[in-house]
Amino acid sequence: QLQASGGGLVQAGGSLRLSCAASGRTSSMGWFRQAPGKEREFVTAISWRGGSPDYADSVKGRFTISRDNAKNTVYLRMNSLKPEDTAVYYCAGGTPRVAGKVDWLYWGQGTQVTVSS
Repeated sequence: QLQASGGGLVQAGGSLRLSCAASGRTSSMGWFRQAPGKEREFVTAISWRGGSPDYADSVKGRFTISRDNAKNTVYLRMNSLKPEDTAVYYCAGGTPRVAGKVDWLYWGQGTQVTVSS
């Protein structure tokens, strides 16, 4: 079970930090988002060891994913937020597969992020 928190309303250029606590050890963890009228899209993911996270091109250089394995928690630091970052953000947990793929098996309930212009 995954529990996300930390969303809210922020002005463009501002920052937010999302947190997602897992009920147990989860190998790969990540964040996805879904804007109104759009499909859910990948944002970022991190492995158990935390090395070389993946980022969507749209958030590279602005968002940072990290994790605290002792707390079974993953974080998403979002800087320089833009109105187009407005979406419901979902954390996910899964199992790594070959070629860098991940089977996303667990999903949090989502937290709303709204960026005003």
